[in-house]
Amino acid sequence: MNKTILITGCSSGIGRMTAKYFQEKGWNVVATVRKFSDSDAELTNLGNVLVTELDVTKEDTIKSTVEQAVTKFGKIDVLLNNAGYGSYGILEATPEQKIRMQFEVNVIGLLLVTKNVIPIMRKQGSGIIINISSMGGKITFPMGTLYHGSKFAVEGMSEALSYELSAIGIQVKMIEPGVINTNFATSSFDLNIDPALTEYQDFTDRVLKAFEAGANGSEPVLVAETIYKAATDGTNQLRYIAGPDAEQIIAARKQMDDPEYLALIRSQYGL
Repeated sequence: MNKTILITGCSSGIGRMTAKYFQEKGWNVVATVRKFSDSDAELTNLGNVLVTELDVTKEDTIKSTVEQAVTKFGKIDVLLNNAGYGSYGILEATPEQKIRMQFEVNVIGLLLVTKNVIPIMRKQGSGIIINISSMGGKITFPMGTLYHGSKFAVEGMSEALSYELSAIGIQVKMIEPGVINTNFATSSFDLNIDPALTEYQDFTDRVLKAFEAGANGSEPVLVAETIYKAATDGTNQLRYIAGPDAEQIIAARKQMDDPEYLALIRSQYGL
């Protein structure tokens, strides 16, 4: 019997690539999107793929998707919490609604999806929950107060959750990608700056210039391959780094104390 994976955030990028990758490997795939669009025909036309609408901030859509997945495929072997949102910028310039949205999607939404899948895996006596973290869950960059805060939360939640779920046969794993060539910067990236706050102008100009200079990253298939490894390698490994930039900077952070790391980042951003 084919294994089944449920993936959130399949409208594009890592989620879309991972859905196609697992389908090609012979898996049943529940590919969720926040709202159906014409581009989703790429997935709906594939065999053994169920496409559903799921908004991680709306628990009724989560429950509906889990029910549809079990009805169609009988089980959920792997959950991939991939849906994400990135709020960057100056905290003083960020509206309350966007502050809350950052954590509603990346933290609370992840918990709600996980909570609703756990009973299925508990009854099966097995399952793997894979959370998309980021190298930004281990290190920080300027203007990333909210995004890094949410990904640091994913790291802590995932590690702590692994204790209780291992007692009932469920594994928890994390993927820590570096910069990936997706449309994250356009569809899921929210920049908050205010030209009226002139005191920050030089800072934001330097940071945005550095962001543009370092925009090239790895391809989404690299992350899909890493996710597949985490789902199938049969180990208890908790964290999987995806991308040479992530490998390098996470390794460097482990070797540096706080003043050294902060000085390195400031120098790279001209601060």
